[in-house]
Amino acid sequence: MSEETKNTTEEVVTTPEAVQETVNPAQFLATFNWHKYEEGIDEVDESKLAEFEKALEGTVGFVNERDVIEGTVTRITERDAIIDINSKSEGVISLNEFRYNQGLAVGDKVEVLVDKREDATGQLVLSHKKARVIKAWDRVNNAHETGEIVNGFVKCRTRGGMIVDVFGIEAFLPGSQIDVKPIRDYDQYVEKTMEFKVVKINHEFKNVVVSHKALIEAYLEDQKKEIIGQLEKGQVLEGVVKNITSYGVFVDLGGVDGLVHITDLSWSRINHPNEVVELDQKLNVVILDFDDNKSRIQLGLKQLSAHPWEALNTDLKVGDKVNGEVVVIADYGAFVEIEEGVEGLIHVSEMSWSTHLRSAQDFVKVGDKVEAQVLTLDREDRKMSLGMKQLHPDPWTDITSKYPVGSTHTGIVRNYTNFGVFVEMEEGIDGLVYISDLSWTKKIKHPSDFVSVGDKLEVQVLELDVENRKLNLGHKQTQDNPWDGHEATYALDSTHSGTIKDKNDKGATVTFADGVEAFVPGRLLEKEDGSKLGKGDSADFKIIEFSKEYRRIVASHTALFREEEKRNIKAAAKKAADVEKTTLGDIGGLAELKKKMDSKN
Repeated sequence: MSEETKNTTEEVVTTPEAVQETVNPAQFLATFNWHKYEEGIDEVDESKLAEFEKALEGTVGFVNERDVIEGTVTRITERDAIIDINSKSEGVISLNEFRYNQGLAVGDKVEVLVDKREDATGQLVLSHKKARVIKAWDRVNNAHETGEIVNGFVKCRTRGGMIVDVFGIEAFLPGSQIDVKPIRDYDQYVEKTMEFKVVKINHEFKNVVVSHKALIEAYLEDQKKEIIGQLEKGQVLEGVVKNITSYGVFVDLGGVDGLVHITDLSWSRINHPNEVVELDQKLNVVILDFDDNKSRIQLGLKQLSAHPWEALNTDLKVGDKVNGEVVVIADYGAFVEIEEGVEGLIHVSEMSWSTHLRSAQDFVKVGDKVEAQVLTLDREDRKMSLGMKQLHPDPWTDITSKYPVGSTHTGIVRNYTNFGVFVEMEEGIDGLVYISDLSWTKKIKHPSDFVSVGDKLEVQVLELDVENRKLNLGHKQTQDNPWDGHEATYALDSTHSGTIKDKNDKGATVTFADGVEAFVPGRLLEKEDGSKLGKGDSADFKIIEFSKEYRRIVASHTALFREEEKRNIKAAAKKAADVEKTTLGDIGGLAELKKKMDSKN
């Protein structure tokens, strides 16, 4: 104990009376040795400690905290590994930090981090785990900067990719960075060691992203340049189906992708490419075309086989019968495949002898087996037209004997227009009934007011044009013309009772007791009191016009009392004339009598 310490101690253990006499409380607290009181030893002067450590630097066994150095395993217990780093003491590391290395043995060299040169008990504190992390980040950063290829162990799957152990750091491998082709089974890579390239590091969040695809692309890029340099049109190459879409198939030619359009997969019509090829299938394709930099390569598969038209039977000619399957239907017709890759068109007009044009879907559907006759055949342009109706007799051949003019038949209403109704007499024979030939009495504004599609209608053949395949029919001609009797009933100046059915600005339509209708002009609706008849009113009407040819009757209500007025006026005028004649006669007689008397005198 130093002299100074002895003096201090002697002062402290003096009697209370002495302390009170020599030191006041403030001075005592200010000078009290608190470090010695708490730690049991005097506090070391920091400046002297720094000088001591500086003096130790460079000496054997001196280490700094946070240093990562190599140590040797000298002993292994049940829980710990004793590590010698050639310092003043050995360090102890828990075996938990060596779980990845189950084969740890005495004499192995391991990297450790000096956590503390000595703890409260003077023990050297080391960490193998922290040393691995620090070294791993150094290696990862270096690999990212230099582009070095590193090995990694695929630990497990995760959302969107895989977790990979790289130098002891968990890195993320996105699913899109596993391979250049789409991956459907991620589990095949779990617990495998693969090569990777560090593509991204986020130091803030300690995230590392690696890629295996980048290595493949780098390899393929070199290979691609070599392949592209050798590409020529017409060249046949082997490839693997990489992707299938609705419009075509992408084929991997060994680092270079090409597209086989759906129309170049098969000479036959197909609905989807998967009818011809499947994923990962190996096949030979021919190069059809590519752009200037050969980034877009057009491939063909069907071109490797002969065109079916070249193998078409040379004996096939116009007029021959063929069998086939309907593969495509359009409004204008149907395409029939008579041999694989050989199609013919059946126009809708060649499906039936009917002149009433309909949609091809009314006759056939996709997949139907049909028989047809070859109408035209162009081997050079690879076109063929077929017909179905030619296999059946033409119904117009003996039309004059089946439907002579004046004959009566029953047909089915198939369609109507503003001017008339189309009636089907039989398959292939349609006739037209003009709207004016539907009824003798009714005024029809549109045929739909009289008949409906599908109705049976009795008709009479009015006109037959065999050359132009036209048949003019009439429905009213199958019934007696009621206007023959109307001519006598509704004679001019005859009077009939009727009811106003409808009324407009021009006049009114009057219906008589037998259902015959007449037209009354507006000015002739005036009643005797000056008012006019309205819709629903019943009254007497006088016939002032009758036309059998145009089936027209014109009537007047006003004419009834106007005619009476005329008769009254005429009678009054006649009476007045008679009176005047009598008066004048009397005057004349007096004159004659006077003359006679004068002569006598």
